[in-house]
Amino acid sequence: MLQKPRNDFGYSSENLAVNLLVSKGYKIIDRNFHSRFGEIDIIAEKDGYLVFVEVKARHSLKFGLPEEAVTPSKLFKIRKTGEYYSILHPNLPKKLRIDVVALIIEDNEVISSKIIIVD
Repeated sequence: MLQKPRNDFGYSSENLAVNLLVSKGYKIIDRNFHSRFGEIDIIAEKDGYLVFVEVKARHSLKFGLPEEAVTPSKLFKIRKTGEYYSILHPNLPKKLRIDVVALIIEDNEVISSKIIIVD
């Protein structure tokens, strides 16, 4: 029996992010990778980089822009988790970076989407 995702909004936001990334030439390698360091929403390849993607989505701007929720602490965890992932997959690109996909979704429609290259 299939389990329902914990967070339907988060799951559908990640699917929208995957579609956006693929349309921009990213090759999706993995999703929802967990380690003791943290979790990475999407792992992809783009332009010789192994890219660790954090997806942030909002229904409204009441709590600020989605990308503002990516704190230095969150970036640190993504970086550590990404480095670990890279060690586990030595056949993948050695150049690493973090991207953020920021989505604003109202009435099940994406009204704003952007990919932000963090580092």
